[in-house]
Amino acid sequence: MSKRKLNRRQQWRIAKIQEEREARARKREDSLDQAAEEGDLGPEQTGLVIANYGSQVLVESEDASLRQRCHVRANIETLVTGDKVAWNPSIGESTGGLGVVGARLPRHSELQRPDRYGDMKTVAANIDRILIVIAPYPEPFANAIDRYLVAAETTGIHPLLLLNKIDLIDDDNRDSLEQLLAPYPDLGYEVLRLSTKTGEGLDGLLTTLAEGASVFVGQSGVGKSSLVNGLLPSADARTGALSEATGKGTHTTTAAELFHLPSGGDLIDSPGIREFGIWHMSEQELLEGFVEFRPFIGHCRFRDCNHQGEPGCAIQGALERGDISQRRMDSYLHLRNSLENE
Repeated sequence: MSKRKLNRRQQWRIAKIQEEREARARKREDSLDQAAEEGDLGPEQTGLVIANYGSQVLVESEDASLRQRCHVRANIETLVTGDKVAWNPSIGESTGGLGVVGARLPRHSELQRPDRYGDMKTVAANIDRILIVIAPYPEPFANAIDRYLVAAETTGIHPLLLLNKIDLIDDDNRDSLEQLLAPYPDLGYEVLRLSTKTGEGLDGLLTTLAEGASVFVGQSGVGKSSLVNGLLPSADARTGALSEATGKGTHTTTAAELFHLPSGGDLIDSPGIREFGIWHMSEQELLEGFVEFRPFIGHCRFRDCNHQGEPGCAIQGALERGDISQRRMDSYLHLRNSLENE
């Protein structure tokens, strides 16, 4: 579909808006330069972005002794929670008590999701692990878990599974849950079990979270906000009741923020990391997202092999030998079909 052609007045209006934005940006940069010259900004230091408020960010000093809202220099790429930055704290009045971020330091990982226009948007940075949260209710399914795992694998961030609300396990769902989770430890994915209601498994989770920065992902209703409340009562993350009519939860978290855990490590809570999408992935990336498939990728007889019965298919051969489970193969085919549809 061709783009709608703008008339002369519309073109003028757009140009004028852009000029006004550029003028405001120049004025803000000039005032920041003046503040630096007048000594209202302290020496440059390394900091951590704790939260993003659009045009401003909350930055914490490296020793965690100072937190300050900051202006962001116009030439800096978008900052997200978890970014490490070079910044100057405010020590005078000309900046209104706001510090200034002068540079974004290199990221070792990024977590992205598609925005409403379909473009990939980074929502958090420098994450060390992704905890995929499931619960007895809403009922978890292998395809959904594998979808999260594949998406996590493409980021290069280590994923693990967290079965929450284990106090809701009973004779009706115990066997099905164990069968669902049984394959994952052999694939290298740790499975943690936890109840925020009874506290069972909490020590193990805290030990896991103690190093680096972590995020919780998973479908609504599995208790992600309740987990944050349990780990950090002061965070006051809002929780939503599970809908009795649909068995689905309600989205409750509204802003990305980084919390320091008392026992060590950091936790980033954000609506942008609630769910992953895989529509943006190529078929090759999807294939590589299944870790047990990797030794056999590229060894099929035909380069355009669909791994569905073609002669000389290395993936099918691995399936027949038991190196790949039928369940994971079914998940791959299901996700590939959904990728084509999306």
